[in-house]
Amino acid sequence: MTWLITGGAGYIGAHVVRAMTEAGERTVVYDDLSTGITERVPEDVPLVVGSTLDGERLARTLADHEVTGVVHLAAKKQVGESVDLPLHYYRENVEGLRVLLEAVSEAGVPSFVFSSSAAVYGMPDAALHGELVTEETPCVPMSPYGETKLAGEWLVRATGRATGLSTASLRYFNVAGAARPELADVGVFNLIPMVFEKLTENAPPRIFGDDYETPDGTCVRDYIHVVDLAEAHVAAARALQASPGRDLTLNIGRGEGVSVREMIDRINALTGYDRPPTVTPRRPGDPARVVASADHAATELGWKAKHDVQDMITSAWEGWVRLHPEAARG
Repeated sequence: MTWLITGGAGYIGAHVVRAMTEAGERTVVYDDLSTGITERVPEDVPLVVGSTLDGERLARTLADHEVTGVVHLAAKKQVGESVDLPLHYYRENVEGLRVLLEAVSEAGVPSFVFSSSAAVYGMPDAALHGELVTEETPCVPMSPYGETKLAGEWLVRATGRATGLSTASLRYFNVAGAARPELADVGVFNLIPMVFEKLTENAPPRIFGDDYETPDGTCVRDYIHVVDLAEAHVAAARALQASPGRDLTLNIGRGEGVSVREMIDRINALTGYDRPPTVTPRRPGDPARVVASADHAATELGWKAKHDVQDMITSAWEGWVRLHPEAARG
């Protein structure tokens, strides 16, 4: 098979391309390079520069490369930004997906893996009481970003039912770490690189709110190593190949919650810095606690996360220091 990886020049996308290629799958990257980096794409993997809103270019790409499966990762993903720019997020994330699914359906591509998010859940009541979030937990997104991901799942599922397209929606929890330093997350939108940036600037890391209903008052999240996440995509792709007509919705997490304050403490210890955080107001759209049950992914895909939080911080720090050598002086 040949898999088209939209967003394959991005942080997560580059890891998915690497994992799929190492698993023996042929891949083609489709990316508008708004946040993607050309150098992340292996030399032997074709790169098509284009938007998912460009139906004609998508159709040509699917035909030219004889694509038989799509992994759709291209999307806007900043929760706070989505609150300020909801129309932009709906256009890029929902309309872009609709255009892509139309091209996929017309081309007769049989398999589709969709990059969803734990943001679809919002703040489940059960999670506040320490329970794990399952795929049956009601979805009540708290941000336009989360809404676009839930709407994306609906689109993917409806298209599958109407056309016979085999589909899998993977609900990512908080992604971190890197397979190699050069593939590390260079954006400063997620907690770990945000803390790294502050430490490098000799400034205190920030905690957005410490008055949540959690043990230490800060948000609790389930962190998943990007290598484990990429391997989940391989497993999902193989599952769709093996059983046409499947419709999967799966949490991709570790089932272990780590608070923001605890994560900052671990980062300080590992990097050699000792800068206590400062507390700032809550960010809009941030739920207090969301931790996954990944049992369904284990049953359906035979997949389970292998890396722990220490692995994530260590590998992410190696990538950060590669780009910011001065940070190693901490």
